[in-house]
Amino acid sequence: MIFDTHAHYDDEQFDIDRESLIGSFKDAGIGNVVDIGASLETSQKAIDIAHEYDFFYAAVGVHPSEVEELNEDNIKKLYEWSRDDKCVAIGEIGFDYHWPDPAPELQKKWFKAQLDIAREVELPVVIHSRDAAADTLDILKSERVGEIGGVVHCFSYSREVAKQCVDMGLYIGIGGVLTFKNGRKMVEVVEQTPMDRILLETDCPYLAPEPFRGKRNNSTYLPYVVSKMAEIKGISEEEVIRITEENAKRMYML
Repeated sequence: MIFDTHAHYDDEQFDIDRESLIGSFKDAGIGNVVDIGASLETSQKAIDIAHEYDFFYAAVGVHPSEVEELNEDNIKKLYEWSRDDKCVAIGEIGFDYHWPDPAPELQKKWFKAQLDIAREVELPVVIHSRDAAADTLDILKSERVGEIGGVVHCFSYSREVAKQCVDMGLYIGIGGVLTFKNGRKMVEVVEQTPMDRILLETDCPYLAPEPFRGKRNNSTYLPYVVSKMAEIKGISEEEVIRITEENAKRMYML
């Protein structure tokens, strides 16, 4: 079964049909989903959704664009939620330099603080990195993130950066961008990255694959990513599904 390692079903875009959509997953070949927190509010929602559906799990964390909401008191909530039996990771956390705020130093402070939680509770991390390759690699190395384990989700950099991440022991998260007509860079990343280091993800409701590009994404579209990955790797779609599911269960310790 396909394992969607990164989704946001807590998002309001799913308020109209969340229950019926999730109810269709098993028939569509979707086995497990991890709902990923991006703020304190959505981390709480991710835990709630994971308890509502037995095949869902949660990650709790504050996205770099939301770190201004954090302080020494409320970051303790992430630690508390991380002890929940349905929480399998700390994330998504990292750097986002696409916009001028929050300041890089503030992003770095709370990235490190959340890495400390992950190390303490022995959970992997889900790393968000946008327009910040150099700083991301620096902190991955200086904080020895490979010892913690995790994934660079929605990977958007070169195959050279991907190799450095893989060499540290991290996974590479691949989703709908792989199918885009201008997705050559992602094709090169998948060509180079060993199958045992690749995870499937949607990042839904964002980044739907072709032929749904621009529409609301969901886990039932992942077969389009599987098909493209099988073509690139020269293996069957069944092999792609089997290996990426094994990878996800290994990383999330399920």
